[in-house]
Amino acid sequence: MKWLSIPAALLCLAFAANAEAESRLDHTRIRATSLAGNKIGISPMRGVSVYLPPDYDTPGKRFPVIYFLNNMKETETEPFTTYDAKALLDAAIADGTIGSVIVVTADFSTPLGSSWYVNSPVTGNWQDFMVKELVPHIDNHYRTLASRDSRGMAGDRMGGYGAIRFGMTHPDVFGAVYALHPVGTGNGVQPMHGRPDWDRLQAAKSLTDLDGDLFGSIFTSIYQAHVPNAAHPPLYVDLPARRENGVVDVDAAQTGRLIKNFLLVNHLPERAGNLKRLRAFKFDWGRNDSNYDHVIANQAFARMLDEYGVTYEAEEYRAWWGERTWGKDGRVMTDLLPFFAKNLAFAGHK
Repeated sequence: MKWLSIPAALLCLAFAANAEAESRLDHTRIRATSLAGNKIGISPMRGVSVYLPPDYDTPGKRFPVIYFLNNMKETETEPFTTYDAKALLDAAIADGTIGSVIVVTADFSTPLGSSWYVNSPVTGNWQDFMVKELVPHIDNHYRTLASRDSRGMAGDRMGGYGAIRFGMTHPDVFGAVYALHPVGTGNGVQPMHGRPDWDRLQAAKSLTDLDGDLFGSIFTSIYQAHVPNAAHPPLYVDLPARRENGVVDVDAAQTGRLIKNFLLVNHLPERAGNLKRLRAFKFDWGRNDSNYDHVIANQAFARMLDEYGVTYEAEEYRAWWGERTWGKDGRVMTDLLPFFAKNLAFAGHK
């Protein structure tokens, strides 16, 4: 019988352990002090899901992190429970599409759907939650490469809006940004005041009065984020229009404030320099979105990035709203993960 030396035997055991290693999900909740005192009763306890790659337990190894922002009304578990993101990430790492990476999702939802990832006296300081609490929490509790060069920001639709916004405001925290079918990048064809049911908004006595009203909920969440009024219950917003005698009367001052604060294109004069600091920036959109305003806005946003000399990639592909995001042939697998594989710094042992 041929005996292995002790070092060789240990090496075999290590290989066997690695062969059997599996990825795992950590589900936890953290208290977001940034959300304390919000006007609409949002709990500061927020759910967080963390994907850890199969070789996470390799001694001394550290990993880049991708933060993924979900679409409206989706909590931190959505990518894993609905779209089987764990299996997709396992497959992408196994076939070399991307190296071993940590992926983090958190609950940024509000009663009306989305926080829009900004600080608001009405819904709470969501930007601060991300930058001052969530990122430090992940770096303190997991073996991350705690550098902007190894930290990616991604998002889907409303989350895509948030991803670009974080790239505009915090290139010191996130080094690369990919936005899947973002909304709110610029003006479409139909004016924003043409969407909500103004009679219903004006008659609302509570947020629950907007239940079942898709556009009313979406636009009120936009107003709570971008034209909030903490002294104006029950919606706590300054409405940019009202219906009087059957006619919609647009408030020019409030509409100007809304457009300036909400649409990403209007932040370019101040924030284009921050986008230039990113290692890489990409966004895409499906040309068959039934709300064609999203398509037009993204096309126009790309052209304005050119005007400001921002380096980026943009792609219009054949699909409708959210159709080709997940799955083995979805944009996450075919485009988003290869983008981060190319543009994040992966090497790291400590």
